[in-house]
Amino acid sequence: MKISECDILILPGLGGSKPGHWQMRWAERMANAAVVEQADWFEPDLDDWVATIDQAARLTLRPVVLVAHSLAVTAVAHAAPLLPENVRGAFLVAPTDVELSPAAPEETRIFGPIPRDPLPFPSMVVASSNDPYVSLDRAVEFATCWGSDFHQAGEAGHINIDSGHGPWPEGLLMFTRLMQRLRA
Repeated sequence: MKISECDILILPGLGGSKPGHWQMRWAERMANAAVVEQADWFEPDLDDWVATIDQAARLTLRPVVLVAHSLAVTAVAHAAPLLPENVRGAFLVAPTDVELSPAAPEETRIFGPIPRDPLPFPSMVVASSNDPYVSLDRAVEFATCWGSDFHQAGEAGHINIDSGHGPWPEGLLMFTRLMQRLRA
């Protein structure tokens, strides 16, 4: 599927994505991308986040591809069984291990337990070997359970502004690889 043939829903994690974050840059550069705004970025409510993702997917008439970062990855795993059939894929970057990571913020714990059911659409999990919020082994476990392709991004931290990921051209190449697998 070509990027121009679908709607890209950008799903930031806890606190939202700051200006300059790769998600915000993608949203600015892709005419068919939109950032899904959560009611509360700092005190997240799992049910609200899931409902917001589901509603955003249902409001589009075209195929949808989700681009989730951090806590939003777990929200997608929770939302997946509810999402409409127009959701064709998900690009899942730097999942937060809300179950086992001692660095995961306390307010993220309500997103546990992390679903382990296969996702009903193709997906790719991208994780780094030195992310403070998820070990590489856990990221691989999530990808395996979800039936996702897995890409190890090297020592890339949490793949955000703080780890030096503004434009993140490598991520765009991985996203393009996922898009090539999707049906229109």
